Amino acid sequence: MSRNYLIIQSSELSKVDFSQVLETSASTVRKSIDETKTFIKWDGDTPSCVSNLTSTEGPYTLSEINVILDTDAWVSEEV
Repeated sequence: MSRNYLIIQSSELSKVDFSQVLETSASTVRKSIDETKTFIKWDGDTPSCVSNLTSTEGPYTLSEINVILDTDAWVSEEV
């Protein structure tokens, strides 16, 4: 079973059914530095709640999402 990752607009978190994805709630997701984007993940078939989302990027594999999450948009320069 493969894990899938989908980047979405943070403003669409209310459309995510957290019982269908591996995140627990809108307050626990990782967000981009500017907080406009986040991502959800799931194993297997695409959750039905994904069809409610209008601004998506992906789905991505683990190696693909890791490359994206290692960019300046997702990682702060602060130490």
